[in-house]
Amino acid sequence: MSMTESQPLLSVRNLQLAFAGKPVVRDVSFEIAAGEKLALVGESGSGKTITALALLRLVGDAQLQGQALFDGRDLLALSERQMRAVRGGDIAMIFQEPMTALNPLMTVGAQIAEVLQLKQALSPAQAWTQAVELLATTGIPEPARRAAAYAHQLSGGQRQRAMIAMALASRPKLLLADEPTTALDVTLRGQILDLLGDLQRQTGMAVLIITHDLNLVRRFADRVAVMERGLLVEQGPVAEVMQQPRHAYTRKLLASRPRRDVLEGPVAEGTQPVLQGQGLRVSYPTPLPGIKGWFKQGEFVALQAADVRILPGRTLGVVGESGSGKSTLAQAVLGLLPFGGSLQIAGQQWQQPAMRNLPHNRTLRRVVQVVFQDPFSSLSPRMTVEQIVAEGLLVHAPELSDAQRQTRVVSVLEAVGLTEAQFPGLLARYPHEFSGGQRQRLAIARALIVEPDLLVLDEPTSALDVTIQQQVLSLLQRLQKERSLAYLLITHDVDVIRAMAHEVMVMKDGQVLESGSVQQVLSAPQNSYTRKLVEAAGVLEQTL
Repeated sequence: MSMTESQPLLSVRNLQLAFAGKPVVRDVSFEIAAGEKLALVGESGSGKTITALALLRLVGDAQLQGQALFDGRDLLALSERQMRAVRGGDIAMIFQEPMTALNPLMTVGAQIAEVLQLKQALSPAQAWTQAVELLATTGIPEPARRAAAYAHQLSGGQRQRAMIAMALASRPKLLLADEPTTALDVTLRGQILDLLGDLQRQTGMAVLIITHDLNLVRRFADRVAVMERGLLVEQGPVAEVMQQPRHAYTRKLLASRPRRDVLEGPVAEGTQPVLQGQGLRVSYPTPLPGIKGWFKQGEFVALQAADVRILPGRTLGVVGESGSGKSTLAQAVLGLLPFGGSLQIAGQQWQQPAMRNLPHNRTLRRVVQVVFQDPFSSLSPRMTVEQIVAEGLLVHAPELSDAQRQTRVVSVLEAVGLTEAQFPGLLARYPHEFSGGQRQRLAIARALIVEPDLLVLDEPTSALDVTIQQQVLSLLQRLQKERSLAYLLITHDVDVIRAMAHEVMVMKDGQVLESGSVQQVLSAPQNSYTRKLVEAAGVLEQTL
């Protein structure tokens, strides 16, 4: 939809936002017409989320200047009482992480009903009925039952749908959606985008979507505005900006798609695999209903009949939705779960139960290391860089002196691109003093310090911006070539699989549906579920 000649629904003019006199958003101006979808794009720290929060006056201790005319009224000039009527009424917001945005002590139905009672003055019974109907509108299965569930009892996609239902409860004219699909699997992303698009067409509301996902922008938005360091550097129709970007920063974002730069060709004959698993199976006991539960337990099979093989210097990508068994497979490989079947790492078996800290298993834990999804939560905030990176040496190389350990730490930090010249006092710094990409480099250094043969990469870039993601993937590719590292790459991002993997396994409900070379599986998927994943990622028919 193009801008109409009538007055826009929202007109932001020369918006400025500062904390203690330090500007973080400067002279931002844009407009949104009724029924239009505008994407606000930029990396973390660009100012896009705080701009949206400023429109609702949800940024405490901030100095605001400029105008934000909504239906002819300046949001920045309204009283707090007037703003309370606007928030959740005429303007609603979907937050990035529904698990933290939803109240864990209230059912999702009660939270939606609360909005209806407050904004539409419905009775409790009417509000509950309407809440169930709103959940049904979002396509959530068994809406009456889900309404009585708590946030932790829902999947990620269901929680996001509940957030959307809550935002739509007051029939807003403008919906602010802050990274509404970042934490979701690729197929769920598509479903949520389709849902938002359908609801937007049905209700005629305008949508301001905040994201760093350019594929999402292409698929969803009418126009796009690009922010860099608090400035709006470019805006226009999506097709025009994507095909003919004028600003260097926009071109940089568009060029940040993961690039393939890995060793190709066959491995030398007779090379032994770093990881070899056959018939891997992981199950959990479950209670049985009724009298049966007194005498025996049921069983939930999280992983069944999985075969894996990774050669030195090669990557096996494991892709699938949440609950597919990817992380269960990774935990079995890491020796953190008891498992059935055969599993060898560098020719050695885990001594069952694998999670016991036996001397044999402790030796294997040096061979296989892990890099987690979110470095901020996986790195101890109370330990310095030197303590974090050197920790593995205290267990696996206790014979080293303090000076030898420090030398090894400095060497591995340089290998991942962190040096004293860049960061004075590097070894004495703490994780919070680094950006997300730099923290992930620390996490990689911590894994590399004990010189492993196999790295389990659990969604190593999903929490990062596109430009930082590309840098981390390039680092992993370089380290693999230099050290002949084997990677078990767990991800739901098909673009990352295309850039990194040599072989691919597609998983669903604990089963391996399809496996083979990355070109074979992604270019000509045989299984309908694989085709669905590839199509959702928008990479079908693209060559490697």
